[in-house]
Amino acid sequence: MSGFSIDIRVYYEDTDSGGIVYYANYLRFMERARTEYLRRHGFAQQALRESHQRLFVVRSVAVDYLNPARLDDVIRVGAEISDCRRATLSFSQELTLADGTPLCRGQVRLACLDAETMRPAGIPGAILEALKS
Repeated sequence: MSGFSIDIRVYYEDTDSGGIVYYANYLRFMERARTEYLRRHGFAQQALRESHQRLFVVRSVAVDYLNPARLDDVIRVGAEISDCRRATLSFSQELTLADGTPLCRGQVRLACLDAETMRPAGIPGAILEALKS
C-alpha cells in the first residue's frame, strides 16, 4: 500500500499467552493510523468536534488476517481513503512487517455524526473537498 503509514511496535499487552498479537488489537492499530491520517491532513478528531460539532465513528469493518505478528515486531500500518461521500468515509488499510510480509488487510467505513445529537450528519464542505483531493 502506498501513501500514508505509521509504525507501531508490538508490546506484551498486545499479545496473547503465546506471544502472538490478539486479533482484535489489529483494529486498534488501524484506528491509530486513521486518526494520524486525519491529523496529518489537518483534521484532528477533537478539533473537528470543537469547531464543526462532527465526529467520525466506525460504521463497519471487514478484515482478512493473513499472517501473525509477534511480540517486539514493528508493524507498518497503512491508511488510504478508498471512498468519500457526503456523510461517510471509507479507508483501505494494510498492516505489514518491516520486511513487507502482509499481516492483515481491512476495509473500514466511518460515518459522520453530529456531536450533540449523535445522528448522521454531512461532512463539512471544506473538509469533504480536502479529503476527496
